[in-house]
Amino acid sequence: MHKMQVAACLALLAAFAGVRAANAGALEEGAERYRPYLIEGVASALTGARALRERAAAADLPGAKKAWLSARAGWERSEVFTAGFVPELDAQIDAWPNADSGFHAIEAKLFGAASTDVAADATGLVEHLNDLHGKLKDIKLTPQGLLDGTVRLAYEVGESKADGGESRISGTSLDDMRNNIAGIDFAYHTIFSAALNTVDGKLDEMVINRIEQLEAIVATPDLPHVNIADLRQTSEELVVALQSASAKLGLQRPTLEAQAR
Repeated sequence: MHKMQVAACLALLAAFAGVRAANAGALEEGAERYRPYLIEGVASALTGARALRERAAAADLPGAKKAWLSARAGWERSEVFTAGFVPELDAQIDAWPNADSGFHAIEAKLFGAASTDVAADATGLVEHLNDLHGKLKDIKLTPQGLLDGTVRLAYEVGESKADGGESRISGTSLDDMRNNIAGIDFAYHTIFSAALNTVDGKLDEMVINRIEQLEAIVATPDLPHVNIADLRQTSEELVVALQSASAKLGLQRPTLEAQAR
């Protein structure tokens, strides 16, 4: 009887190990499927930054603002990746609130001072985005790092962007949140959803539901119409659900601090 129990336990452990190995392979494949989306987002930001530099050099304030907005959208869709994998470039491109360079230094001049005197900052932004774009083909995309980034971004949407956000001067914080949530949605469905569904369909459904709720909350005409309490609560629920999913995916529990993993 004892030998049968031991054998049964060993069989369960072997099956569990097999599931984890299969999940690991699926997650690695999902991370690679995420790469083209990431490359496209950063390429869009780079194209917008180049147009911004050109329009600013021509003293075209409306054109420079439009190009800044275009560049910003591509960047915000990519934030699942940026803080954890390239923190130095992230700080140079998107430092906030103490922005000495990058998007927000330019934003203050274009939208705050109505000035196109951004040549040095725009050139720096183009160079940093170009540097990042050149790294994306070969950089190692780990499922752990992407889950960490997804969790951090979900928390950021509810906690640091809900009160006016980081793009207050340009008035585009609502668009920031929408693009962030689009990035979260794509990363989750591309990398994690199928693997989680095989081991816990209800938890997968919960994550998807909270993402859809966030999308609905920010589908308003302007930021004052966003229900901030609902946004924060749903964001926190998504964070908790993703943290709960980590063990079932064979990954470490994500933290809210940026770290390379």
